[in-house]
Amino acid sequence: MVEFKVRKISQFARSRAAEDVIDRLHTKDGEHPFLIEAPDGGYSLTPHDPVSTKAEDIIGRYRDALHVLAK
Repeated sequence: MVEFKVRKISQFARSRAAEDVIDRLHTKDGEHPFLIEAPDGGYSLTPHDPVSTKAEDIIGRYRDALHVLAK
């Protein structure tokens, strides 16, 4: 388990993650990890936007059909 500390700065809440967590996520300085709410109410931290990842998967599978429809 990793503990995060959240601080409110002006109108924004900011959090700092331990360096080993950032290394495990393979994120770089300035990148934004995504906090995903799970169906059971828990949370998951991921380096990739799951919405764009899913869209890229769909586009890859249906590239030919999308190309025909775009005409």
